[in-house]
Amino acid sequence: MIAIPLHFDLPKNLSAKKFINKLSKNLDIQLSNQQYTIKILFDSFDWRLYNADIICEFNHSNSASQLSLIDRNSGKLLALENMPDMMRFTDQFPKGRLRTTLAPVLEMRALIPLCQLPHNAHQLNILNKDQKIILRIQLDEHELIANQLHLYPLKGYDKALKKVTNILQNTFDLNPTKYSILKAGLKLEGRKPKDYSSKFRININPDMRADEACKKIYQQLIQVMQFNEAGTLADIDTEFLHDFRVAVRRTRTGLSQLKNTLPTKEINRYADFFAWLGQITGPTRDLDVYLLSFKKYKEVLPISLREDLTPLYTLLKDKQKHAQKKLTENLSRSEYRTQLNDWETFLTQQPITKKGKKNGIHLTVKQLADQRIWKVYKHVLKEAKDISESSPAEALHDLRKTCKKLRYLLEFFQTLYPEDDMKIILKALKKFQTVLGDFQDYEVQEINIKQFSEEMMANKVSPNTFLAMGVLVQYLDSMKCQARAEFSNQFALFEQAENKHIFKNLFSNKFSVKK
Repeated sequence: MIAIPLHFDLPKNLSAKKFINKLSKNLDIQLSNQQYTIKILFDSFDWRLYNADIICEFNHSNSASQLSLIDRNSGKLLALENMPDMMRFTDQFPKGRLRTTLAPVLEMRALIPLCQLPHNAHQLNILNKDQKIILRIQLDEHELIANQLHLYPLKGYDKALKKVTNILQNTFDLNPTKYSILKAGLKLEGRKPKDYSSKFRININPDMRADEACKKIYQQLIQVMQFNEAGTLADIDTEFLHDFRVAVRRTRTGLSQLKNTLPTKEINRYADFFAWLGQITGPTRDLDVYLLSFKKYKEVLPISLREDLTPLYTLLKDKQKHAQKKLTENLSRSEYRTQLNDWETFLTQQPITKKGKKNGIHLTVKQLADQRIWKVYKHVLKEAKDISESSPAEALHDLRKTCKKLRYLLEFFQTLYPEDDMKIILKALKKFQTVLGDFQDYEVQEINIKQFSEEMMANKVSPNTFLAMGVLVQYLDSMKCQARAEFSNQFALFEQAENKHIFKNLFSNKFSVKK
């Protein structure tokens, strides 16, 4: 068991030299090492490590470079790896505890630097009468933030830790604190933890005018797009584009499902703009998904065929680079920037003051939410009930789109309703969507893998590659059939009495609204 260290923040007027000299009057101290170090803190863009209570530190000095994973609350060392350079993705790290800890948390996300903290690291040993080390101390003398002190207990020397702690309290008026390096570093950068999340949640007053509330929703969505734009252009990791596209899809759902809350001219203009954004970002995202799935593709093949699939990876990688280049060109066009700026400006304009005949203008947001969610929910039930074993794949694809509209509406307005009820129906809907999404994904992948094999025929690819791709197509087809067979069971779970009761209780009302 690794002992949990104690941490102390030193006052600004207490330099490392003064501290060590003063502490030496009470203890036998040995300075084992002193070196100038650059500490860089990392996390994913969406704070996955922070949410898992992990701090990722890369400490670089002339003599060594180490990557450490530290418990955010206790400061306990979780994993340590000597490495000359920092890696971005977990599969680039050597196998071991560090990689095993990071992989399930980060998944496909890249590690991004949060802040850089230059400091002098003083490593001290506390010795007993026999000149044995009974406690290790690290004093970090920072250039930009307060100096920090860390006590690392050694097994069998608990009294030494207690003695030094008492000296720090009585002589220096210092008390143990939480490991605060991340908080201090972020404050230096003017940032706060979790300043970005891909999850949509917005607090809305139920009596707010529907048009005002919708603009508030669209404003948050455009912020998500702006947050992810630079990462999308730089192709840092696949989730920047994913979150960008989700914000676009949510906006399109709002414009189509809440259309009477804004002037028809503006709705039509920006509906076309966001439809274009969905179109130009689609190819890159599709290829990202193939590349993210490639490891799974290889795993489902017989071992003897796995390496034969490599030419497919090469083709996908080349296509992704081409699609990314085209996407970057489109998002760098002045037309894109003008349209997005115009949309942002429009959302800040004062809403229409007169109450006309269009229901979306004179309704409260709660009334609008009730009616739109209830209407789309009934569409989901009808479309699902009309699907039989002989229904074409397009029927399930259309239902998937309707379910997505329902989910986005529920997420837009979730704070208007009891949290527990919303969790229940959103969870049920997500499970139902998973089956529909799997069916769609497997069918599209099966079709496209076949098309890729036709393209590769002209490239003198080994016959074993086509054999491997054929086996992969068979796997995708079997998974598609499995998802199709699971449809009825998942719909039954979604349609169960408890969910029906919640939907009816929350959203059914006497008002009507134009489509």
